[in-house]
Amino acid sequence: MDLLTFILVIIGGLNWGLVGLFKFNLVETLFGTGMIATVIYVLVGLSALWMLFMKFGGKQR
Repeated sequence: MDLLTFILVIIGGLNWGLVGLFKFNLVETLFGTGMIATVIYVLVGLSALWMLFMKFGGKQR
């Protein structure tokens, strides 16, 4: 689970970097603006929340 959330957060961060630097949205380029892109954005957001929870509210490693 942690590896999957890490990968999704990296994908989201890279996508936002591309949007900020070049006005290029890789997710929308690959998947369009439909439901699949929306699901990807939601999964990236949930992954970020999961990582925050694990860091500050979850079990200590």
